[in-house]
Amino acid sequence: MDFVQNNLLLIAVAFVSGAMLIWPLVRRGTGGPWVSTLQATHMINREDALVLDVRLPADYAKGHILGAKNAPLAELERRLPEFAKFKARPVIVLCESGNRSSNAIGLLRRNGFDKVFNLAGGLAAWQQAGLPVSK
Repeated sequence: MDFVQNNLLLIAVAFVSGAMLIWPLVRRGTGGPWVSTLQATHMINREDALVLDVRLPADYAKGHILGAKNAPLAELERRLPEFAKFKARPVIVLCESGNRSSNAIGLLRRNGFDKVFNLAGGLAAWQQAGLPVSK
C-alpha cells in the first residue's frame, strides 16, 4: 500500500499511456469497417462503389475524390432517398480525417445500407497516398 501512495503519479502516467495505446483500437471499432486507400480504389474500380463525401460544400469544392457525391453530414438524413438506389453497392464514406464519417455510417446502416465502409484517414490519407483529387 505504501508503494501505491508513494508512486501515485507514476501509476497515473502508466495508466494514461496505456489508455492512449488502446484508444486507436477502440476508435477503429466504431463507425463500421474501415478501408485503406488501396482497398477503396479497388472497390471504386472493380465493384463500382459509391464515394460519399460528408464534408461541408466549401471543403468539398476545395478538393474531393473523383466522382464523389457530396452530402454534408447535417443534410444526409434528409437526402437519403437520393442515395437509395446505391443500397446494393458498396458505399465508401469519407470526411477530412475519418471522424465525422463514423456518424454518417451509423445513419446509413440504420437506413438499410449494408455495405458501408469508412475511408481510414479520410481525404487527408487519400491525398497523402498521392491519389487524384478533383476541384
